[in-house]
Amino acid sequence: MRNESPDRRSKHAVSRTLTALTMVRTRTDARLVFGVVTVVYLLVYLRAIGDIAPGLGGYSLTVAADPLASLLRPALGPFSFEPVARIRLGPVTYLFSFNSVIGLLLAVLVGANLALTYLAWTQPAACGIGESSSGLLASLPAVLSGTACCGPVVLIVLGIQASSVLLTAFQFLLPVSVLLLAGSLVLVGRQIDPQRA
Repeated sequence: MRNESPDRRSKHAVSRTLTALTMVRTRTDARLVFGVVTVVYLLVYLRAIGDIAPGLGGYSLTVAADPLASLLRPALGPFSFEPVARIRLGPVTYLFSFNSVIGLLLAVLVGANLALTYLAWTQPAACGIGESSSGLLASLPAVLSGTACCGPVVLIVLGIQASSVLLTAFQFLLPVSVLLLAGSLVLVGRQIDPQRA
């Protein structure tokens, strides 16, 4: 396979990854890892950006006057959008915005990475345990991107005096995390042997 063109190797890696993702759907244990990680990550992400917050009790639904026009309206910073609906469910208030869609995309990528990492861990002959942890490492920028709008607060809590250059770097965490998670998905997925499932 080393004599193949880079294009052919990439197609082979993507094909193996898609096969591995099919294995996630068919194996109960991998499906469980994917589901739990996806839900937990989405909830943590939404909490980190403030779209899930403690409520004051009661139940209500408030929707913006023109929710479709407001859905992609930017809020405080890049990759941050204004809420179009507020749902109060007793002790929890949820603000729906395009941030929820972005969070779901990240959560699915993190869940898929960790599910494939789990499958790779169950096949130690297919790849070493150290190599299979790349899904976990690639999810780190995705976790940090949840603080992109709250970057100054995180830096103050950590006691770091932030410069404008450091604050500007926060806006790149979201696209970088998506690229790293997608690349990690292919790196881990290509190492899984479908015959050993």
